[in-house]
Amino acid sequence: MSVTRLPVVLFWHMHQPHYRDALSGRYVFPWTYLHAIKDYVDMAAHLEAHAGARAVVNFTPVLMEQLEELAERVAAHLRHGEPVPDPVLALLSEDPLPVDPDKRLALLRACLRADRRNLIERYPVFAELAQLAVSLGTPEQIVYASDQFLRDLGVWYHLAWMGETVRRTDLRIAKLVDQGRQFRPAQRRVLLELVGELLTGLLPRYRRLADSGRCELAVSPYSHPILPLLLDFKAARESEPNASLPRHAAYPGGAERAAWHMREALAVFRRVFGREPRGCWPSEGAISAGALQVIEDAGIDWIASSSAVLRGTLEASGIPLSSEGADAERLLNQAHRPAAGKLSCFFRHDEVSDLIGFTYSKWHGDDAARHLVGELERLADRTEGEAGRVALIALDGENAWEYYPFNGYWFLSAMYAALAEHPRLQLTTLSSFVDDARARGAAPHVLPTVRAGSWVHGTLSTWMGDPSKNAAWDLLCDAKLAYDRALAEGALSEDEHHVVSRQLAQCESSDWFWWFGDYNPPEAVADFDRLYRHQLTSLYRMLKLEPPAALSRPLSVGRGAPEAGGVMRRTQA
Repeated sequence: MSVTRLPVVLFWHMHQPHYRDALSGRYVFPWTYLHAIKDYVDMAAHLEAHAGARAVVNFTPVLMEQLEELAERVAAHLRHGEPVPDPVLALLSEDPLPVDPDKRLALLRACLRADRRNLIERYPVFAELAQLAVSLGTPEQIVYASDQFLRDLGVWYHLAWMGETVRRTDLRIAKLVDQGRQFRPAQRRVLLELVGELLTGLLPRYRRLADSGRCELAVSPYSHPILPLLLDFKAARESEPNASLPRHAAYPGGAERAAWHMREALAVFRRVFGREPRGCWPSEGAISAGALQVIEDAGIDWIASSSAVLRGTLEASGIPLSSEGADAERLLNQAHRPAAGKLSCFFRHDEVSDLIGFTYSKWHGDDAARHLVGELERLADRTEGEAGRVALIALDGENAWEYYPFNGYWFLSAMYAALAEHPRLQLTTLSSFVDDARARGAAPHVLPTVRAGSWVHGTLSTWMGDPSKNAAWDLLCDAKLAYDRALAEGALSEDEHHVVSRQLAQCESSDWFWWFGDYNPPEAVADFDRLYRHQLTSLYRMLKLEPPAALSRPLSVGRGAPEAGGVMRRTQA
């Protein structure tokens, strides 16, 4: 009997929420450009390095727009001396540093927000500066931190966040590492120029990879909203019947907003990549019957989510699965479609994906790659002969690597090398898989019903149900009603409407609701709480309205309970 190769899809989701202050134009957090120069660059380089490599790379439109804007503004600084848009990045420039002690303290602390073992202690000079920074990191001691110290700390922070593939090939990095201290303006400019080059070349680099067939590019709804909740708050109760809901019965005009997010996503994707996306990672892998219909109506061919969602959906359809067994293996590793639609739905292998996201970072890279290949070989054995089988491995293409030595360089290199030419495993993309199945006349498994859920435990509780999450939704609903009134009254010009609608979209992002709750780290909760309320405040200002007093009060304080297992890590801002 001939043995067929198991199709394997590597799916990397690239996402950062909008960190720009809509009113000042300044970036509040540096995570977008830091992940760009470290993770997005490295992930492209690994695909370029292996001729047989294939992957799906999903970009959120709000991330693409930030990458473009940051690239343009760094270039404007280098050409014309325009201000650098991010205060941490400005440490590399000649823009004057703040005099206010609180702002200097914030800069110092920002340069310590990195994995200590892999990003700080890797470099003895950075570790020494970081130790001194800790001693100076109080309101009383910050006065002793000189401009030169802060700028040296900033240079090392950016060197540590530089992609491993850049570090190994760019002599400018080696020269700065050798310099060690007392970086002069010209040397800092060299590093800023490198950051600008990486930002400018990033999206075109992925476009070339797609043109060459190395990757398929996919998209998420515009600002990464939870579509099932925009459409229906009661979707939260499909997986948790007793879930607490916000005071508002529903998000005002949610169906129209959900469709808007898909239209805008496709428009941004077409402009940036010059093609139509066939695939979509719904924000947080969150789906419902209504959300799938909105995505299909937008012209999308396939979506990817989590097997935690599929298990709940099969249970609701009267097809309960045990955690093991042939039926589970077959149904969890094949394409599906809702009974009322044509959308091909794929569900990631949660256990294998989580090995990459949370376990392998503690292993030697070669050992981790061998173990991953072994897991896939065993899956191939168990599913041999099953029609339509596919193994989907999906996770963030950014947040896990900070916890790996060398930014995951050895693991990713060994993984791609092993999978690219494996005799029993075949790297492919989801569109290629769909096309091959259709050419053979193979149809997806039909789901009689779809139960709303997300990649986190198959529920929507990460985004609704907690008192502070519900309070955040109520503030958003109030703001949406104010937006609707302003439109009905003709208070905005066409240009103003365009800008305000995008600001509303930033407020609708899933990321704010993720952080609310007393189980997250207090500092991160406070940061995102403050930024969310500021985004809403900016929306009211754009509507020429006085923001409600409630936006001046924090919504939540985190306790920092252990993180639940899952595919996506959130950057600890």
